[in-house]
Amino acid sequence: MNRSFGEVTATVVGEHVAEVELHRPPANYFDVALLEGIVESIRWADLQACRAVVLCSEGRHFCAGLDFGAVATPQPDALRLLYQQAVDLISLPLPVVVAVQGAAIGGGLGLAMAGDFRVGSPDSRFAANFARLGFHQGFGLSVTLPRAIGHQRALELLTTGRRVNGDEALRIGLCDRLAEDPRAEAHRLAGELAGSAPLAVRSIRATLRAGLAGQFAEAIEHERSEQVRLMGTEDFGEGIGASLDRRTPRFTGR
Repeated sequence: MNRSFGEVTATVVGEHVAEVELHRPPANYFDVALLEGIVESIRWADLQACRAVVLCSEGRHFCAGLDFGAVATPQPDALRLLYQQAVDLISLPLPVVVAVQGAAIGGGLGLAMAGDFRVGSPDSRFAANFARLGFHQGFGLSVTLPRAIGHQRALELLTTGRRVNGDEALRIGLCDRLAEDPRAEAHRLAGELAGSAPLAVRSIRATLRAGLAGQFAEAIEHERSEQVRLMGTEDFGEGIGASLDRRTPRFTGR
């Protein structure tokens, strides 16, 4: 049983498990439509009596966030619509296991962190590279990243923008399992979740996530405001230009 929501497909692949797959290879850049497809796919899975979801992507990488090569400066209203989908995603009732092959970068890391669990491989790469682009983190990472790895590690990753490989990600709690085939391992974990008592899983999840949706929504509005402000700076233009040119940025603080 499967259903398509734009460039996202939802398929019931096992007993009470759905696979939600993005189809924008190789980098799976997101926009409002793609995030909306993810949200609608998970809602559909819930209606099919699924108990867990595997979120995965076609191609080399899980998700590289926004495509700044295509849209150099997202408009404030567009960011608001984008982040409303992120708030809807964090509020959904099913546990989500994210399979991260290749890279989860910037907003793509935010998407991965919006899930309950992450499965990577030794070759996976995680980066909150916003400061290297000259602006503020988004997609609720101000909340989800410290919850997973602690305040101090989150501060370091956000301010340096450095990349973390799969082994380090597992060690610091950025991902929960490591496997040569992240999607297959994500399905194993989702199967374990689906094999537990569904009412108990939802109750436990709700307890541990108490207040998360509200904190996420509040944080993401602040993030959006700061992103809009910093997108007007010279450093943002330099950061995006350097990224597109694959060179080291030369920031001036203006």
